[in-house]
Amino acid sequence: MARPWPLSVVVIVLTLAPMQASAQSLAKPEFVLRQIIERMPRGEKQEIRVFTASFKPGDRTVFHTHRFPVTVYILEGAFTLEMEGRAPVTVKAGEAFVEPSNVRMTGYNRSATEPIRLVIFYVSDPDTPFLDLAP
Repeated sequence: MARPWPLSVVVIVLTLAPMQASAQSLAKPEFVLRQIIERMPRGEKQEIRVFTASFKPGDRTVFHTHRFPVTVYILEGAFTLEMEGRAPVTVKAGEAFVEPSNVRMTGYNRSATEPIRLVIFYVSDPDTPFLDLAP
């Protein structure tokens, strides 16, 4: 049968543990977005795609839809998203948003001087097109 640790060892460990933790800088994730979504892929396998995109002043996307939700994180600038039946949304650097599936939309860089850089996360059934052109 294992012998219990002497009280002096327990006290030393408990005393040194906080000093060890404070001597190191621990990286922690910063919460950006939490949202309940619908229509995620449910097959046995999913494909994860991560894209980057840059928009010069005045650039826009094609009018399109997505088959599954798309998450976008803005690195630089301010991105304006117009979705059919909804008010336009402007998302700034350090913010994220979700583009819902099966909604017609287009996005813009409304600035006359500032570029936009963003990261796009897309989870879909394997080989699903990223977007479909909307009429």
